[in-house]
Amino acid sequence: MKGLNYDKKVSIADITVRDGFQREEKFISTNAKLWVIERLILAGFKHMEVTNFAHPYWLPQFADAEELLRRVRTSKAVKHLIDSVELTAITINKAAVTRAIEAKKAGFGPDRILMLVSVSEAYQKKNSGMSIEASWEMAEECIPLARDAGIKVCGAINSIWGCPLGGPMDLQTAVDFSKRWIDSGAHDIEHADHDGSASPDRVFDYFCRVMEMLPDSSLHVAHFHSTRGWGLANVLAALQAGITKFEATMGGLGGQPANFMGDTPLVGTGDYYHSDPNISGLVSTEDMAVMMDEMGIDTGLDVDAVLKIGAITEKIVGRKLRSECVRSGRIPKEVSGRK
Repeated sequence: MKGLNYDKKVSIADITVRDGFQREEKFISTNAKLWVIERLILAGFKHMEVTNFAHPYWLPQFADAEELLRRVRTSKAVKHLIDSVELTAITINKAAVTRAIEAKKAGFGPDRILMLVSVSEAYQKKNSGMSIEASWEMAEECIPLARDAGIKVCGAINSIWGCPLGGPMDLQTAVDFSKRWIDSGAHDIEHADHDGSASPDRVFDYFCRVMEMLPDSSLHVAHFHSTRGWGLANVLAALQAGITKFEATMGGLGGQPANFMGDTPLVGTGDYYHSDPNISGLVSTEDMAVMMDEMGIDTGLDVDAVLKIGAITEKIVGRKLRSECVRSGRIPKEVSGRK
């Protein structure tokens, strides 16, 4: 009988504080964000997205971008670990890249920035106000500036498997975008299903094509939303295709940026694709960590600590989230309390 074939060492990046909290309609305090980041680092995470350098008019959730990064860098709780952790910030345009570079020069900026080009023209214009080609030109101008400042660049591709604004997409376009990111100087690529359009068969097909062209697994990061409940199935499909780097959020938080903050309507990115915030987010960090542990995959994480962080994150956002394992726990390895 032929068994599953996957790497036994995988990296999970937690992106709760950026992608997770951007969908929340209340401001998550800087203290709460810092608490989550510190606990994630102590639990063993080496890669995290922690903020977005978009203008606060558009994304007020991240009005504290510089303050948060400064506090993470000077945190006594993780002082002994911070040099081994890669902190990422999102930079949607040149002004955001400039802010990231200025923060880096000031000694507290991100180690890595993420720039995005969607394969959906409609999504790219809605998200950034620019066409796909204009976004490529901007990215190709900014990548050397970031590299010269000592900042790594991740080139993100989204709408790979479909888009709520643009409909079905051609997988080969995204494969070609992957090569363009590397040729442009990006250090790695985030391959994103940002709205839950991907099915496991097409995930496997896509990553097989990508890995045939760019076989170094360290170049690729898989980012799946679990809008339709297929998130972990897609993780398994990507594992089978040779992918070893994944992103997730506590409780499956995240999705489209909020168009409301407190009592104030925001410009946002328009009407929500999904009105329920509990179905728009990513694969749950807790569930992915437990699943991989059961599969004998080394993630380098303290799984029990991850589950505890997930439980507290529910209190931070004020509602029950989507992690199954926060409630069910890990699978017992021995029967206790019986004689």
